[in-house]
Amino acid sequence: MNRTQAEARIRELHGVIRHHDYLYYVKDRPEIQDAEYDRLFAELKQLEAQFPELVTPDSPTQRVGGVALDQFPKIEHAAPMLSLDSDQTEAALQRFDERVKKGLGTVDVRYVVEPKLDGASVELVYDNGVLVRASTRGDGTVGEGITENVRTIAAVPLRLREGRLKYPPLLALRGEVIMRIDAFEELNGRLLSAGKVPFANPRNAAAGSLRQLDPQITASRPLDVYVYDILAGEGAEASTQWQVLRALEEWGLRVNDLPRRVTSIPEILEYHQELELRRDDLEYEIDGIVVKLDDLAGRHVLGVTSHHPRWAFAFKFPPRKEITRVLKIVPSVGRTGVITPGALMRPVELGGVTVSRANLHNREEVARKDIREGDLVRVQRAGDVIPQVVERVVEAGRKRAKRFSMPERCPSCSSEVIERGPFTVCPNSYGCPAQLAGRLEHFASRDALDIDGLGEETAKLLVGEGLVHTLPDLFAIRPEDLMPLDGFAAKSAVSLVRAIDQASRVELHRFLFGLGIPEVGVTVARVLARHFRSLGALRKAAREELEAVDGVGPKMAQQIQQFFSDKRNLAILDRLVERVTLLEVTGDSGTGLADIKIVFTGGLESLSRREAKQLAESLGAKVTSSVSRETGYLVVGTDPGSKYDKAIELGVAVLNEQEFVRLMRDHGAEF
Repeated sequence: MNRTQAEARIRELHGVIRHHDYLYYVKDRPEIQDAEYDRLFAELKQLEAQFPELVTPDSPTQRVGGVALDQFPKIEHAAPMLSLDSDQTEAALQRFDERVKKGLGTVDVRYVVEPKLDGASVELVYDNGVLVRASTRGDGTVGEGITENVRTIAAVPLRLREGRLKYPPLLALRGEVIMRIDAFEELNGRLLSAGKVPFANPRNAAAGSLRQLDPQITASRPLDVYVYDILAGEGAEASTQWQVLRALEEWGLRVNDLPRRVTSIPEILEYHQELELRRDDLEYEIDGIVVKLDDLAGRHVLGVTSHHPRWAFAFKFPPRKEITRVLKIVPSVGRTGVITPGALMRPVELGGVTVSRANLHNREEVARKDIREGDLVRVQRAGDVIPQVVERVVEAGRKRAKRFSMPERCPSCSSEVIERGPFTVCPNSYGCPAQLAGRLEHFASRDALDIDGLGEETAKLLVGEGLVHTLPDLFAIRPEDLMPLDGFAAKSAVSLVRAIDQASRVELHRFLFGLGIPEVGVTVARVLARHFRSLGALRKAAREELEAVDGVGPKMAQQIQQFFSDKRNLAILDRLVERVTLLEVTGDSGTGLADIKIVFTGGLESLSRREAKQLAESLGAKVTSSVSRETGYLVVGTDPGSKYDKAIELGVAVLNEQEFVRLMRDHGAEF
């Protein structure tokens, strides 16, 4: 076969193989046996080996050809990959429907409902029908370039098919990379056999497989993809989401087969219930449904916030619940002295995560639910994150243990406990090792002195080994003190001491927050530092002066004054200020919020979301779209979503709009 004949045959094989890929991956109705497909593929490979100059990037043989990377490049998305406003309640769904109808000025609205896939979002970019770029969602604006890895996924066409609706010259698509449950279990089996750590759930497996620096590893993982939206495509002819889904399928992309068009809330609720009942029978994980306005022109009318489109809503399923047995109820002591009962349980898997303990909150909560050691209980992950005991499961004829009661003495220091409302408290604030370890961990936390390497376990170790009896002792630690301890070697010991030394130069607001003054969180610490400008002035402040500070009420003023009136606190403070340098408080703007992460949820009244974002960023803050333990503030407007619940669970500072405006002004913003 000469070159001309080979070129013609290669083009023919490209078309034939793509056609059978489409029938297999998209239509799920293959027309030929695997052996025949393999024969065609082998012929193509042989011709390309004979005529390497005829190999094209979109050839079916080029799926696994990338070299390993040192790191992923950063790629800006063609259009923002926004999150979805979400909730589990019918009331929130009703409010979404009302907002859409009000925004469009009509009650005649049609939606497309589809499963909310629990995978990893990706952007796929096609130039004249050829896949040229793929990236992770990242922060919604910029993601990581994973083009070579995505090329290994057989369900992702390297070249689009022609359809009745023509694809635009430049087309950016959004999809969800998943790992089917049976494939996930098989992969974990292989990892365990090889002595490697298995993945926690299919979502983590999909995301982890996508982010392998070596595409060969990604190629060995059983990944799949569903494409469901056009992010950008100038000249796209579709006018509805339903047409978009049909066009995507015609272009050779895998589209989920469960979407449905509906026109009313009852139809949405019916679909939601139907999929919840089918959830455990599906081949892949879903955690709810997505409701999208079908009319694309209407979407432009409604627009988007900086976080989510106003035309779409994620109607989540309730948290998964499982039944397990309480083995023991163990009280633990926090840094404020509050003793919290916790349930140690027989391990149970909830949504892909193994749970073996849950917080029982306080003695009144335990009594109300009547939870006892040995009981069978129903547990759930609140917001699919925090484990909690929902209720006891009655077992007829089983003899139960005696009722749980809180200890009369502190489990850490044996001091006699006291009761404050529903809480049981150890009053030995300065002699209780558990409280000291908690205060030390808080003192070193990110919003306080930010000492890298001093977390919960290290704090307990330093207290338990007698290296820290009070907070000032921390600054006397030397590497030779640490090296004999478990988990420390010369390098790690030197690193921790260096981090402690670096933290000894600290801004006043961080120092105040680190002291753990009752009622004083991150925001109040900043306000106090800016108002009094020195520790000495704050220590001398009368209650009236404290109450005059914006955001400080009578109760908080009383707590602050009591803290600075306690002789033991003053003795510790005197020793601390000998070991730390409190940096001067200035009135400069633009620096006080440097690197602080701020998240917005709900609608703002005095500012647009864009204005609020620009304002925060002008002062050095970083505005992000999701709440995590690294979030500094969550700003809550009207109709807040699930981010509020997550912020409360994680202990993130929550500000309303007025408090946010005050914070901006306190840091020098003028508006």
